[in-house]
Amino acid sequence: MALRVPQTGLGQMLKDGTKVQQGLEEAVYRNIDATRELQTIVRTSLGPNGRNKMVINHLEKLFVTNDAATIIKELEVVHPAAKLLVMASQQQEAEMGDNTNFVIVFAGELLNQAEGLLRMGLHPSEVIEGYTIASRKAHEIMEELVVETLEDVTNAKALGRVLNPVLASKQYGYEDLLVDVVTKASLEVMPNPPSTFNVDSVRVVKILGGSITDTSVVRGMVFGREPEGDHTRAMKAKVVIFTCPLDISTTETKGTVLIHNAAEMKEFSKGEEVQLEKAIKEVADSGAKVVVSGGGVGELALHFCNRYGLVVVKVLSKFDLRRLCRVTGATALARLGAPTPEEMGYCDVVEPVEIGSDRCTVFRQENEVTKTATIVVRGGTTNLLDDLERAIDDGVNVVKALAKDGRLVPGAGAFEIELAKRLQVVGDKTAGLNQYSIKKFAEALEVVPRTLADNAGMDSTEVLSKLYAAHQHEKLAAGVNIESEDNGVLDTSEKGILDVLSIKKWALKLATQAALTVLSVDQIIMSKPAGGPKAKENKNWDED
Repeated sequence: MALRVPQTGLGQMLKDGTKVQQGLEEAVYRNIDATRELQTIVRTSLGPNGRNKMVINHLEKLFVTNDAATIIKELEVVHPAAKLLVMASQQQEAEMGDNTNFVIVFAGELLNQAEGLLRMGLHPSEVIEGYTIASRKAHEIMEELVVETLEDVTNAKALGRVLNPVLASKQYGYEDLLVDVVTKASLEVMPNPPSTFNVDSVRVVKILGGSITDTSVVRGMVFGREPEGDHTRAMKAKVVIFTCPLDISTTETKGTVLIHNAAEMKEFSKGEEVQLEKAIKEVADSGAKVVVSGGGVGELALHFCNRYGLVVVKVLSKFDLRRLCRVTGATALARLGAPTPEEMGYCDVVEPVEIGSDRCTVFRQENEVTKTATIVVRGGTTNLLDDLERAIDDGVNVVKALAKDGRLVPGAGAFEIELAKRLQVVGDKTAGLNQYSIKKFAEALEVVPRTLADNAGMDSTEVLSKLYAAHQHEKLAAGVNIESEDNGVLDTSEKGILDVLSIKKWALKLATQAALTVLSVDQIIMSKPAGGPKAKENKNWDED
C-alpha cells in the first residue's frame, strides 16, 4: 500500500480556514488602503472648520462630534493595520489628551507617500530607514522652532491666550467663553509646584437646559442632586462613604419565616429596626456628620439619619465615589457599620446650591492638596453638552502639558510648513536612497495646512504656495488664515495662535511609529474565528 504524501505549502501546514496574505500587493498595499480609509474619515474633522460626524454605536447611542478620539472609539475598527493607527491615537489621548486627529491624519499621509516610493521600486526597509532618519532629524529641528515660552502657568491672561486656539479647534465661536471657565477652574486647583497639576481635580457636570453662556465654575465637587434628608448643610464635617445601600440588609439566600401571631410579627419587624438604628447610631457616635451612599437610601434609614442629625447624599456613579474618596481622604466601606477614624474623611463645607432650576450638592475643600473645581455645563441638547465636555477635557489636558513644559511653537500649519521646508533641505543633502524617503516625510507634513485650507473652503494649492513663499523669506510664524477671503496667510505669533511643543512632539513620534509598524508587515496570517455556525433564525417562532 502506497503512503499518502501530504501536499506542501503554507496553506497545508496551518489549520483549515486560516487565511494568508503576503507580498506587496496582498499585504502592504491593502494595509495602506485601510489606513487611507480611516484617515479620510477623520481628516475632514481637523481644525476649527472641521465637520461633525454622526456615529451610531452598537448600543444605538448617537454621537455628533468632530473629536477624533470619540469617533474612532465608537467606530470599533477591526482591520489590524487601521487598528494600529487607532491605538497610536488612543495613546496620544491617554498621554497628552489632545492632537489625536493629527496622529491618524499624519500617519495615514506617511503611508500614502510610502506607497508611491514602493511602487517606484524601493524596498520597504529602505523607506523605513529613511523615515526613521527624518523623524530623528524632525525632533532636533522642533527645538529650534520655539517662538515663545509660558513661564508662569498661574497667569490667567497668558494661559487663556494659549488655550484659545485649542478650544477654537473644538468649539469654534464659543472659544472665549470656554477659555474663561477652563482657566478659572484650572487656576482654582493649581498646586504648588504647578508641574504636579492633576486633571482629575477639574470635573464637569452637565445640566440640561439654559444656554451655553450659563456655563459656570463652582468651587468644590458638585453632584447633580440635593441631599436626601431634612439636614442639608454641614461645616467642617467628618465624612463616611459607603458603596452599599443605606437600608435594612437583605440576605443572599431566600428564607421563610413562620409567624404565628401579631406579637411575633411586631417583634420581627422591630428587630430589623433596632439593628438598623444601632448601625446608624454607631456612625453618628463616631463623629461623622455626612453620610454618602453608593446605592439606594431606605425610608427607615433616612428617618434614623434625620433623628441623629446626619446629612445623607446619594452618589450612584462609582467613578464619582472614587473621586470623592480622594477629595475627602475617606475609605469607601462595603457594609453599613461604625467606621474607624482612619476610614473617615473630612470636608470643610457640604451644602446645597441651585444651578438654573436644578438643586445640586457641593463638597468644598479649602485645603490645597484636595482642592477641586467643577465646571457646570449648560446647553439645549445632550449631544451639545457631551461635545462641550470633550472640548473642556482637551483644554484641561493642555493646561497639564503647559505646567510641565511651557514651550510653544507657531500654530495654524506654520510649524508643519517650516519643519517640511527644513527637512527638504536635509533630504537634498542626504546621499543614497534615503533622500527620497526624507523628502516624502517632509511632503507628508503638508497635510496639516492643506487640510485646514480644504476644510475652510479655500484653494489648498494656492495657500501652500503662499505659505512656502512666506517661509522662504524667514517668516517662521506664517500660517493658514482660515477667515481670509483670498486664500491668505497670517502671522500666528501676532494673532496668538500657538501650539504646545510637547504635545506636537508626542503626536509626531506616535504617528511615525504607527506608520513604520504598518510598513514593516509583509505577511498577514488570520486564523478562522472561534465559534461554530450561527443558529438559524425562525422569525415566526411564536405563530400557531
